[in-house]
Amino acid sequence: MAAACISLAILAVAGAPAMAQSAERREARITVSGEGNAAVKPDMAVITLSVMRQAETARQALDDNNKAMAAVLDAMKKEGIAERDLQTSGFSISPQYVYPNNNETPQAPKIVAYQATNTLSVRLRDLDKLGALLDQSVTLGVNQGGDINFTNDKPDAVLNDARKAAVADAVSKAKLLTEAAGVKLGRIIEISESGGRPIPQPMYRMAMAKEAADAPVPIAQGETNYTANVSIVFAIDQ
Repeated sequence: MAAACISLAILAVAGAPAMAQSAERREARITVSGEGNAAVKPDMAVITLSVMRQAETARQALDDNNKAMAAVLDAMKKEGIAERDLQTSGFSISPQYVYPNNNETPQAPKIVAYQATNTLSVRLRDLDKLGALLDQSVTLGVNQGGDINFTNDKPDAVLNDARKAAVADAVSKAKLLTEAAGVKLGRIIEISESGGRPIPQPMYRMAMAKEAADAPVPIAQGETNYTANVSIVFAIDQ
């Protein structure tokens, strides 16, 4: 009898943590998401520039492309852009076909030329040079691209502002929902940031002109907007 009592006591003690966890799982909760935004003037731009050349042979198209891109890279370095801020982001050589339009006698497509394209990504840290740099690039042979993504070299401060705004948004929503439900908002159980590191949203995009303009390309920098998203789990006091 005594042994049986001891066994029951041991089982009761051993089961206590499981019962506590079960009670915790049954605790009423509310999960709310929040979004925050913060804007700041950009101090850096990432530009995409492409040189496309076409010739009768792949060799000639590549040689013409290499010559033009070498001139563009040399100009970038002379403008003080460091090699770490210059990166080849795409390269291709492809045949160009003509498809005969003859319904009576079907014919295979014919290669009439080859096209070589070399794409360069440039991080420009002096935005005052942006318009002149785009203009010079076109003069030197850039004839595709021109996408511009304004960003910031050190965005930590503005990202933190966005995170604070996201948390405030989630708390405000949680208070509204619990008040509408007639319950009290309890302690914060968990906070998580979704989507990883917030990414700046590009505010400006430009299509590269095929011919150089008489004056530097006009540029509107605007502001760079950073977005943060959080999810907060609250307890509900009943």
